[in-house]
Amino acid sequence: MTTERHSRPVNLETPPPSPRERFYRRERQSVPAARRFARDALADWEIGPRADDVLVCVSELATNALVHGVPPGRGFLLRLLPYDGGVRVEVHDSGDGVPAVPHGEGGEPAEGGRGLLLVAALADKWGVGPRAPGKIVWCEFG
Repeated sequence: MTTERHSRPVNLETPPPSPRERFYRRERQSVPAARRFARDALADWEIGPRADDVLVCVSELATNALVHGVPPGRGFLLRLLPYDGGVRVEVHDSGDGVPAVPHGEGGEPAEGGRGLLLVAALADKWGVGPRAPGKIVWCEFG
């Protein structure tokens, strides 16, 4: 008795990494915790060349969420989304307002808001999107 085997193509490609997210309460230790969470994800995804830039932006966006975007008793969501060797960082909060890079007199940066200047300088793109309630502040690194 003979049996016939049917060969089927096998997908040998590695599936893309899954997004990671974590919720943080409105407390000071959330910023270093968010940075550690991001560092671990970047290491798992082997995103090394721009990891330091990504971590600075995670710190700045998390700090901005805590200082300006998270009402008392709430928190923020950090979401990391890998794509084609890059990563998108999103910070979701329930606060009002739209963050912007501040400008002081004569084109000099204003006293506050320098974190967004860093994000704008380090990330390939950044922006703000709607969320009900609140907003999503994001940045991308190719």
